[in-house]
Amino acid sequence: MHTTRPRQLSRRHLLIAGGGLAALSLAACDKVLPVSFNGIDITGANYAQDFRLTDPDGRERTVADFKGKAVMLFFGFTQCPDVCPTALLRAAEIRHMLGADGERLQVIFVTVDPERDTPVVLKAYTNAFDPSFIGLYGDLQRTSETAKAFKAYYKKVPTGASYTMDHSAFSYVYDPQGKIRLVLRHEQGAPECAEDLRKILKTTA
Repeated sequence: MHTTRPRQLSRRHLLIAGGGLAALSLAACDKVLPVSFNGIDITGANYAQDFRLTDPDGRERTVADFKGKAVMLFFGFTQCPDVCPTALLRAAEIRHMLGADGERLQVIFVTVDPERDTPVVLKAYTNAFDPSFIGLYGDLQRTSETAKAFKAYYKKVPTGASYTMDHSAFSYVYDPQGKIRLVLRHEQGAPECAEDLRKILKTTA
């Protein structure tokens, strides 16, 4: 009598524990598995959640429009002398390095200078780097609100009779489910960034 009861209790405990582990496993299926990135992992961040801006054809765009693709978003302006061209050249190189998966990467350029970056100017600028790249803009208020939502910095700097724009140089990456995942630093090379994008595309395929 004294030897069978502990065994029965043990079996019950194992069944309970097994059920708990199964439930945890099912719950884990709904979560993004941890991955090591070269960029800054901001998975689950409460900023850079979305945007609502206009493309050169007059269509309002949000991150939901690009579901099924990874999205790499960069803030800049078309008259930028070096940082923006470098970032977009790198983005084109990343897309090329991804091979067939490059079709699953959408690069977005958000202007912080909507006064000069008209739809025609934006479209010509992004097309010069890759025809698939999309330029987005808003009015001054929408631009400011979007930058704040991404914790991105920009400022108009007078230069004689004209002005330039000082701005942060990060690229933000969303996974194909539309979740913010990464911040790529400007100094990161294309191979490191492409490696991160492969992981993003693979883990959310």
